[in-house]
Amino acid sequence: MKLWGGRFSKNTDKLTDDFNSSIRFDSRLYKHDIKGSIAHAKMLGKCGIISMEESSLICRALEEILTDIENGNIDFDIDAEDIHMNIEKILIARIGDTGKKLHTGRSRNDQVALDIRMYLKDEINIIKGMILDLITVLIKTAENNIDTIMPGYTHLQRAQPITLAHHVMAYVQMFDRDYSRLSDCFKRLDVMPLGSGALAGTTYNLDRYYVASELGFSSITENSIDAVSDRDFLLELSSDLSILMMHLSRFCEEIILWCSYEFSFIELDDAYSTGSSIMPQKKNPDVAELIRGKTGRVYGNLMSLLTVMKGLPLAYNKDMQEDKEAIFDSIDTVKACLPVFTQMIATMKVRKDKMLSAAKGGFTNATDVADYLVKKGVPFRDSHFIVGKLVAYCIENGKNIEDMDINELKKFSDKFGNDVYESISLEACVNERKLPGGPSFETVSASIQKIKEFYNIK
Repeated sequence: MKLWGGRFSKNTDKLTDDFNSSIRFDSRLYKHDIKGSIAHAKMLGKCGIISMEESSLICRALEEILTDIENGNIDFDIDAEDIHMNIEKILIARIGDTGKKLHTGRSRNDQVALDIRMYLKDEINIIKGMILDLITVLIKTAENNIDTIMPGYTHLQRAQPITLAHHVMAYVQMFDRDYSRLSDCFKRLDVMPLGSGALAGTTYNLDRYYVASELGFSSITENSIDAVSDRDFLLELSSDLSILMMHLSRFCEEIILWCSYEFSFIELDDAYSTGSSIMPQKKNPDVAELIRGKTGRVYGNLMSLLTVMKGLPLAYNKDMQEDKEAIFDSIDTVKACLPVFTQMIATMKVRKDKMLSAAKGGFTNATDVADYLVKKGVPFRDSHFIVGKLVAYCIENGKNIEDMDINELKKFSDKFGNDVYESISLEACVNERKLPGGPSFETVSASIQKIKEFYNIK
């Protein structure tokens, strides 16, 4: 007999049991369900709704069940539908009628809302720790490449000289925002819904603040209907994880390009590469490609969750059971990607010579030539046109701008002087960009130090 079966005159069909059950995927909530139940039982005893002896017996039995689950001594029953009913069924089997009093004053609706919030709070902290590990590795990479000059790109065309440190620090900013977004999401998760019942609370004089304090929540929900039907926090986390995966995917795309023969900017460590079953020379960036591919499934989970929630009337609806597999998969995917990506970056070999050589090609100093003329009094639009003609001349004659002698340069403008060569060297192009946020060695070093102080990175 189901724990809710009093109103029914026949058992549910086995197909219905299998279709309705969520224990296959929500069993991972066992620890949070038991902790929530212990806090609830303590509160019931404190408030005199059950006796203190009954409260203590329930709490001891729940602790024992938790230990047995973690030791692999309990098999969950699909007929009990979900993790909540499984644990309650086990509790009743162990301590009898006293176990039946645990569910006083609560519903599975507010119980699952509590469990998922507790679970997601823990997972956010784990993921934030992984992001911090990645930021730490990126900071070390940047520190080791303050003066590693490379081309910066727009439209995947060489644009202006920068440093690898500056490029890497761009991703540090992205992951810093991811960390911040997860911190903000945590604040909206950190609200305790238990006591909301199915949707209208309960007539029992529950102490919701006591339960919130026991479980480490900063506040309680303010509306019982919203408390059981809200999944905004879950959608927000799914969105945050999608943005995080997007950042990983963008970086992976560049890693894939950089380790190609055509770029040869980096070489991935053998431990984070794979070979070909037929071509013996191949060294494939499969880790980066897989992360790039897995980004799509995290996006898909977000769209699935949004679609599930978009047409639901208040309050709880069974559709909302579909929220767990999607968010669990997104969390698992992110937690699988972050550590391997971090180690891939930590172990890659930077080929500074190839980066410098690439920066010397493609006229990456053309903007600085134009700026040189502006500083000599030439209007920028005229300067832009002059340098465009100069670049066309260089392409036709197989030269770089810095290889032209002063007489050649003067054919394009009499404002050119011998000081132009110093002004358009790659080092000057980088280091003269000293504005906050720029690529100069000094500016990037200051940016690195700021991040290190914020995250207490040694």
